[in-house]
Amino acid sequence: DLPDIKARGELRHLGIRYANFVTGAGDGFDVELVQGFARDIGVRYRLVYSDFYSVVRDLLGKDVVRNGDRVTLDGNHPVKGDIIATGFTVLPWREKVLLYSEPTFPSQVVLIARADSGVQPIRGSDDLKQDIRETKALIGKRSVLVMEQTCLDPASYGLKGTGIELRSYTKSTNINEMVPALLNGDADLSLLDVPDLMLDMEKWQGRFKVIGPISEAQVLAAAFPKDAPLLRGAFNDYLRRQKENGAYDRLVAKYYPAARRFFPAFFGGR
Repeated sequence: DLPDIKARGELRHLGIRYANFVTGAGDGFDVELVQGFARDIGVRYRLVYSDFYSVVRDLLGKDVVRNGDRVTLDGNHPVKGDIIATGFTVLPWREKVLLYSEPTFPSQVVLIARADSGVQPIRGSDDLKQDIRETKALIGKRSVLVMEQTCLDPASYGLKGTGIELRSYTKSTNINEMVPALLNGDADLSLLDVPDLMLDMEKWQGRFKVIGPISEAQVLAAAFPKDAPLLRGAFNDYLRRQKENGAYDRLVAKYYPAARRFFPAFFGGR
């Protein structure tokens, strides 16, 4: 917890190379956010790279075992970090073993297809639940590219056990590779999160299209062990001050300049 980290003199930030949250070049939205937090509590900052399959284990020193809605911890592993901040989606199963901060960024999961696909985007309405049902109905017998144990895990959105052909992307744990894999023909359709979508729409302009939403609105946050409430509290206090003094807005503009257009409700008060 916070007293231990202050005594050690170093905050270990677990980050995953993902979108612009952790770029892999030593910077990113969450990198700068946590660097500032380390300065705020008076300790050194160290970035420790992980991946979506290992990051909770690297934080807790335990394997997460999911059996339906039941989540347990097992085994003993080295603890490599003190905080996860990497565009980390708040999901019910994760909340059972982690403490989350206040939201750091908004998100949502959508269904995408190659530009030449015969599947056409839904018209969209003011009823998000209906839009999600309509989007799912368009999948039919088409294959869908997914990535388990991440925000693109089909089990989180009622897609498992429904007869849909799910193709798990296993070449890496890098969500940035989902669009290239779709364009390569790995599946007919793919799940994708909106933070990645904002970047991929520029990088792969005109080569894929959004069909519709698969999830409700989501939030991303920093995560801590259950026994580190003081550290979580200190981070929440720091985050609130960053939002009040304009530093947070500058980070959003730097790494996700289109975010306010995609998430007007989240940023409405800013």
